[in-house]
Amino acid sequence: MDINFTDKNFEGKDFACKMAEGFTMKEMPVSERPYEKCELYGPAALSDAELLAVIIRTGGRGERVTELSTRVLSEVPGGRIGGLFQMSLNQFRQIHGIGRVKAIQLLCLTEITKRIMSSSLSDTQLLCDEPEKVAAYFMAQMKFLECEQVRLLVLNGRNALLNDMVISSGSFNSAMALPREIYYNALKYKAVSIIVLHNHPSGDPTPSREDIVLTKRIADTGKLIGIPLLDHIIIGDNRFISLKSGGYI
Repeated sequence: MDINFTDKNFEGKDFACKMAEGFTMKEMPVSERPYEKCELYGPAALSDAELLAVIIRTGGRGERVTELSTRVLSEVPGGRIGGLFQMSLNQFRQIHGIGRVKAIQLLCLTEITKRIMSSSLSDTQLLCDEPEKVAAYFMAQMKFLECEQVRLLVLNGRNALLNDMVISSGSFNSAMALPREIYYNALKYKAVSIIVLHNHPSGDPTPSREDIVLTKRIADTGKLIGIPLLDHIIIGDNRFISLKSGGYI
């Protein structure tokens, strides 16, 4: 760790005592302080670690806040900032230097980000006439999930979204009662048609053989009941696949 002993923040202080304390923003050289850097050059000039440092504010014992932030990013899934969305409160607290307050701050940061990402269409009725629209709307909510989640979209005669609900969590392929649960809720909420979504936690939305087989079962059930399956969309990491566009429906 590089320490500038000529910096005014270290004048008159015993270095051993300083190492036993948690470094704060004010104790960093001005050129390395994220707040001042943001004011001078704007937030886009900050690295991921610096942005995170603004949120958690203080470092640990003998560790600057930017160093703690860099280490946090290295310990989340994928070793990048997107991995924050896959962390739980307890997982954050297992990182050395992240206590209860910092863990809550990080968890709230990810929740705020998710809500911002999904808020653009929140005040209007989503028209599910193109897979791109559907995927964009649900991407922020589903791409960071740690396990597979199946969602049902209930549509009216204009293909507008009337309701959406989680049908199952865990594994799409192991949900043997899935068609029954889907059409129970489709009938309950008076669906004219439906769309099914599920995510791949790996980030790769490529459908498996089981995905394709189960999609055909759902589509066949819909034909019998009279509530067609318009699409099955698999959500990945900023990617998606429409099984209708792929010719599977």
